[in-house]
Amino acid sequence: MTKILIKKKVNYQIPNKFNLFIVMGVSGSGKTVIGKKLAKNLNKEADFIFLDGDDFHSPQAKQRMADNLPLDDEMRKPWVAAIMSKLVELNQQYKSVVLAFSGLKLQHRTCFRTLNFHCHFYYLYAEMSIIRSRMQNRENHFFKPELLESQFSAMEEVDSDEKDIIKFDVSATLDKVYSQVFKRAQQDLQKESI
Repeated sequence: MTKILIKKKVNYQIPNKFNLFIVMGVSGSGKTVIGKKLAKNLNKEADFIFLDGDDFHSPQAKQRMADNLPLDDEMRKPWVAAIMSKLVELNQQYKSVVLAFSGLKLQHRTCFRTLNFHCHFYYLYAEMSIIRSRMQNRENHFFKPELLESQFSAMEEVDSDEKDIIKFDVSATLDKVYSQVFKRAQQDLQKESI
């Protein structure tokens, strides 16, 4: 007697939109440390990839910053375009993303909102003196503390329409800040699943 195997059809729905958590702030604010940890811990709840915006700078741009020369808006265009292209690719692979990105310019933040993601911005900020002291303790980074003032000058403050940006004061330890960011990310994920 031949057995007929009937496969049950699994009704698996792919979400319409995935999540993009952008950990933003000037260089030295803790974006990469917090972003990496956030992606790792969120992976227990969804499929998250971590991207560091610094990895998308051209060698020329990195050298310019290593020479203590800030980038201008024209120089930032290919950098933002490369990040956007990667985000589109990951979205098509059904991935959610944690991105460490300075977010200095409103126009760049607005670009990310045009993608097929639920965007959540976590803005890490503190007094320049606090950020500078942290930068002086990190090693082998192309961005030097001498350029910090240019980052503060370039940072366009949050517009009143940018309701998706949550600010976190990073004057406390990064562990304490991280726990606040993670708690907020869990809340945002829960809202999206309702």
